[in-house]
Amino acid sequence: MIEAPNAAIELVKRFEGFERRVKREIEITAVPYICPAGFWTIGYGHLCDPKRPAITEAEAEVYLARDLQTALAATLRYCPVLATEPEERLAAIVDFTFNLGAGRLQTSTLRRRVNQRNWPGVVQELRRWIYGGGRVLPGLVLRREAEISTTSLSLVADQTR
Repeated sequence: MIEAPNAAIELVKRFEGFERRVKREIEITAVPYICPAGFWTIGYGHLCDPKRPAITEAEAEVYLARDLQTALAATLRYCPVLATEPEERLAAIVDFTFNLGAGRLQTSTLRRRVNQRNWPGVVQELRRWIYGGGRVLPGLVLRREAEISTTSLSLVADQTR
């Protein structure tokens, strides 16, 4: 089984963060919180029940590994061409899938552009996915640009601006 690229792990950690709270001044833990799109999450963007008990960073890493494996599998199922592309391109789309879900990738024009290897089109499509709760989220704008610049798509991005 292929592992999630390190660049995908770094992107997720950078943009999801780890909501910290000190517990009895001994252990750093994360508690459930509502993300900007309105979903209850914990750790590194793991969807959860709002009543979920706090977790440690080590537990968050376990959830992250599982969630990324799920995102990776879905990404390769819907965009099989990424298995033969540079790892950074795979990482960008895995991060997208982690962030927005496999269903969004499956039904998207982004998926078609990836499978066509239309990299300028991929850049344009990534830049469209910046909304959460019906409004532009600055964090999503930054995340999409990071996905673009993490990959060799950054060269293509300069041509599409």
